[in-house]
Amino acid sequence: MKFNKIPFIGKQILLFLLCSVFAFALEQNFLEPDEAFKRGFEKKEDKVIFNLNLGKDIYLYDEKLKVIITKPEKIDITKDIVIPKPVEYHEFIVQFDDLKLEIPFSLIQSKTNASNVELKVEYQGCSTAGLCYAPMSETTTLNFSDIVKKDSPAVDETSQNETDVIAGTLKDGSVLLVLATFFGFGLLLSLTPCVFPMIPILSSIIVKAGDSGKLTASKGFFLSLVYVLSMAAAYTIAGVLAGLFGANLQVALQNPYVLVAFSLIFVALAFSMFGYFKLELPQSIQNKVNKTTEGKENQGVVGIAIMGFLSALIVGPCVAPPLAGALVYIGQTGDALLGGAALFVMSLGMGAPLLLIGLGAGKYMPKPGGWMDSVSKIFGIVMLAVAIWMLDRVLPANIVMYLWALLLIAAALYLKIFEHIIAKLITTVILVYGVLVFVGAVSGATNPLEPLSKLTSKTVVGQVDSGKLKWSYVKSNLELDAAIKASDKPVMLDFYADWCISCKELEGITFKDEKVIAKLNEFTLLKADVTKNTDEDKAMQKRFSVVGPPALIFWDKNNNEIKPSQIVGYKNPEDFLTIVNKHFK
Repeated sequence: MKFNKIPFIGKQILLFLLCSVFAFALEQNFLEPDEAFKRGFEKKEDKVIFNLNLGKDIYLYDEKLKVIITKPEKIDITKDIVIPKPVEYHEFIVQFDDLKLEIPFSLIQSKTNASNVELKVEYQGCSTAGLCYAPMSETTTLNFSDIVKKDSPAVDETSQNETDVIAGTLKDGSVLLVLATFFGFGLLLSLTPCVFPMIPILSSIIVKAGDSGKLTASKGFFLSLVYVLSMAAAYTIAGVLAGLFGANLQVALQNPYVLVAFSLIFVALAFSMFGYFKLELPQSIQNKVNKTTEGKENQGVVGIAIMGFLSALIVGPCVAPPLAGALVYIGQTGDALLGGAALFVMSLGMGAPLLLIGLGAGKYMPKPGGWMDSVSKIFGIVMLAVAIWMLDRVLPANIVMYLWALLLIAAALYLKIFEHIIAKLITTVILVYGVLVFVGAVSGATNPLEPLSKLTSKTVVGQVDSGKLKWSYVKSNLELDAAIKASDKPVMLDFYADWCISCKELEGITFKDEKVIAKLNEFTLLKADVTKNTDEDKAMQKRFSVVGPPALIFWDKNNNEIKPSQIVGYKNPEDFLTIVNKHFK
């Protein structure tokens, strides 16, 4: 029977039946959006969980899955969340399984300091039968002030780490007490390796000033004061910027190009002190400066100020609890005035020994004469040592060993010009030590203080080397969370950088102690190398309010972060074990 021969009423009935069948097929094959995507947020004590259950034959486009903080500002935190591994389907990357996305409160709070936060999850999916759904989203609001009141016990100093205690001191203490406390912190920090390289830098400046004329105690103190104030200004500016914007200027400058350039400056200073040439401003600028009554002095002061400013940013980028506490306080409160003042007086405390050096040099330095040439040459060698010390952050350790060996041998031969018996004895010792360092470099040693370690170490066959810890590297929050979940032991995360002096102290002293090794063998050890300061590095540091390495973060075997155990800066083996044993018995 042909279709055109069917009566009109018959055609209408047939069309109705066909539409009904088609609608019935659609109803059977394609799910409504609410059935295809059953979703909801679930709030726990320390995190919020987004559950997304997919209907039969439903899948998600992986690239469309986004976790975003929408208020108070838009921040995409997708890369910081652990998301199941997707699969390939018809040339698309998709998710076929139900999702359970865990978003820690600590992650959200590391991205924003707001107490009220709106969180949104965006997604889009399709049916294998051929229907694609419109993009969808689910939103929840988090009030962290209520969460803290409801789920957290009262916080006291015993449940805080050292950084939090210092930040609390800034919040609750009187201004004068805070400033006095931070000045004391600075005096303690002046004994750390971060300040040591500034001593020869300042000393060489004073020696150069003494070579050009009479150096009094007041002039020596003034030169030191200019250097220290410039150093303090740099610390303060870098600290306030880091606290307000999360941009740590000191860390940003620890890249190979800047460090090599600054090392070359010290090499130039060294050859200037050897007498090969003079470092001075161009003649046109000198003429303008010298129009003032104290032109020469002003010219010198500007150079000292620049050197002090750059030294603070490039030479000594150490992170310690006082600095971290001040930066956390600035970040949480936005109070750049008190936080900056605390950093400034702390820097003055760090520079106090430098002021004493200037005062003492000006008072006890003999009158200018031929002896100044010899002293300048000695400080030229010291400048070369500072250059190698800086290159240690960017060059392989074996290359640095060769550089130290060459410097020691060359210095011994160069200083043979001194005829005094004591000078000859010293140069002979330097020569012998330089040869030992060279032999150590050839043998594969990497520590100039232990040049023969490879030749003198004794290892019994079949015995495990107890001096080594097994580290696993993580490059993002995603890898970090996966490693923590996979561990059935407590976890320690070490934020490390090649340019970090205190990091190398931890590795070379604390992590080589037998008792520390025995304790850390009970842990899963993770290391985040933030040398390159990539976006992933910054995200990991921001998550834990880490302003720079070194920092050690701990979790118990149930994957709960133990915040009071967090360690910032260098700790000797005894102090390290005291903190760790307090929380992990």
